[in-house]
Amino acid sequence: MDEYKLYDAELRLMDLVWTLEPVNSTQLSRLCLERFGWKKPTTFNLIRKLAERGFLRNEHATVTALVKREQVRQYESGAVVERAFGGSLPAFVSAFLTGRRLSQADAEELRRLIEESGVRDD
Repeated sequence: MDEYKLYDAELRLMDLVWTLEPVNSTQLSRLCLERFGWKKPTTFNLIRKLAERGFLRNEHATVTALVKREQVRQYESGAVVERAFGGSLPAFVSAFLTGRRLSQADAEELRRLIEESGVRDD
């Protein structure tokens, strides 16, 4: 299930692409230099690797995402819950909420999400 796994630098680049796409590869390289201090070869190497893995398309110097941000977020969040909490969503939520107070709006949004997800009889 590592099909959506991104390393930190890859995720930074993908975040820019998701925000700006379609984006010219030279413009993307300049932005990466400004924001991350990456030289042009670093950015172009990441673009090439992500294209080889099916995350990006780079055609005629125009970079677009082939994978949606939500797909990566879903994979990453599931991986954290699995790795750090043995797959237990309640343990993750408990750890996340310890020492925090939810706003009324956040609590209502979480209730809505839980209701919409449906409850399984395991």
